[in-house]
Amino acid sequence: MASQQYKQWSVVTASTTAFTVCFMVWMMFAVIGIPIKKTLGLNETEFGLLAAMPVLTGSLIRVPLGMLTDRYGGRIVFFVLMLSIVVPIWLLSAATAYWHYLVLGLFVGCAGGSFAVGIAYCARWFERERQGLAMGIFGVGNVGAAVTKFVAPSIVVAFGWQMVPQVYAVALLVMAILFWMLTYTDPDHSGTTKSVTIREQLAVLKDPKVWKYCQYYSIVFGGYVALSLWMTKYYITEYGFDIRLAALLAAAFSLPGGLLRAIGGWMSDKWGAHPVTWWVMLFSWGCLFFLSYPQTELTIKTVKGDLTFGLGLNVWMFTVLMFAMGVAWAVGKASVFKYISDHYTANIGTVSGVVGMVGGLGGFLLPIMFGALVDLTGVNSSIFMLLWGITMVSLIWMYWTEIVPARNSRGAIAPGAASQRA
Repeated sequence: MASQQYKQWSVVTASTTAFTVCFMVWMMFAVIGIPIKKTLGLNETEFGLLAAMPVLTGSLIRVPLGMLTDRYGGRIVFFVLMLSIVVPIWLLSAATAYWHYLVLGLFVGCAGGSFAVGIAYCARWFERERQGLAMGIFGVGNVGAAVTKFVAPSIVVAFGWQMVPQVYAVALLVMAILFWMLTYTDPDHSGTTKSVTIREQLAVLKDPKVWKYCQYYSIVFGGYVALSLWMTKYYITEYGFDIRLAALLAAAFSLPGGLLRAIGGWMSDKWGAHPVTWWVMLFSWGCLFFLSYPQTELTIKTVKGDLTFGLGLNVWMFTVLMFAMGVAWAVGKASVFKYISDHYTANIGTVSGVVGMVGGLGGFLLPIMFGALVDLTGVNSSIFMLLWGITMVSLIWMYWTEIVPARNSRGAIAPGAASQRA
C-alpha cells in the first residue's frame, strides 16, 4: 500500500510531465507555423491568428474543466482530456488550406486547458502551507514551450513540418497511458462540490479580486504564451537568423519561464503572494521599457559633417533581457496562484479555471495584436510597447487596491498582508 507522501509526489511528478507534453502540443504552431506561413503566403496578422488559435480554446475550456475537476476529481478529467486531442493533432499533418489549420488548431488547443485540471488536482494533495510549492512544481510544465523550440525545428529540418504533429500525437497518447498508471484517485479529492450548482460555482465571477488576479495573470502567463509563440519569428525578422538558431535563442525566454516556476511557488509560500507579485511586475516593467526601444539611427549635424549613432539592443543584450523577464514571469505565474490557493480553497478548480482562462485569452489576443501592430507600424519592438502598457495597468491596480489600503490601515505592509485585500 503506497504511503500518502508517495502518492503526493507521484501525482505531482506525473501531472507535471503530462502538462509538459500538453504544453509542447499547445505551442506547436510557434515552430510549424513558420513554414506554413511561407507556404500559404500569410501576412503578419494572419500568422498571429494561426499561432494563437490553439490558445483560444485552451483558454476558454479552462473554466468548464476547472469545474469538472472540482466535481469529479483531476485524474479522470486529465486522462480523458489527453486522449480526446490525439486524433486532431495527427490530422494537422494532412491539412492543406488555411482554414484547415484554424479549425484543427481549435481542437488541438484543448491541450492548454490541462493547466486548470492539473493545478487543482495537485494542490488538493498537499496541506495549505505547501500548496504554493506543489502548484509551482506543476507549473514547471510550461517548459514545454522551450522543449518544442529544441525538438520541433530539428524534426522540421530533417523530415518536414508534417512530422511534428505525428510525433506529438504519439507522445501524448503514451503520456496519457503512463499518467493513468502512475497517479491515484483519492475519494477526498473527487466529488468535493457535487452538492454545489453551476450557478454557485460561477458566483466567483462577481468577486473583484478574481478579476484583479486575472489582470496579473494576463501579463505573466498571457504575455509568456504570446512571446513563446512570437519570439522565433521575431529573431528571424529582426536579426536574420535561420529557424534553428532563432528557436534556440527564443528558448532562452521560454525555458526559465517554465523551469523556475517551482521557485516562485516556494518564494510565495515564504514571503506571501503580494510582495512577490509586486516585485515581479515592477521588474518586468523595467525590462519591457528597454525592449520597447526600436532600432534607431540618430544623425547629428556637426561642423565636420554628419555624425551618425546607432541606438538599439544587439541580439545578446536583447536575449539577456528576455531571459531575465522569463525568470520574473516564472515567479509571477506561481505567485498569482498562491493568491488563489490562499483565498479559494473550496473552489480552487473553478477560480483557477477563470484566472487561467483570462490569462490564456491574453495569450490568444496578444499574438494577433502583435501582428496587427507590426503590419501597422512596421516596427518589430512595438509588441513590447503593448506589453509595457499592460504591465503598467497591473502595477496601478495593485498599488491602489493592495498597497494604499494596507498603508492606511497599518502604516506598513506586512509580507502577504496586502494579499488579503481586494
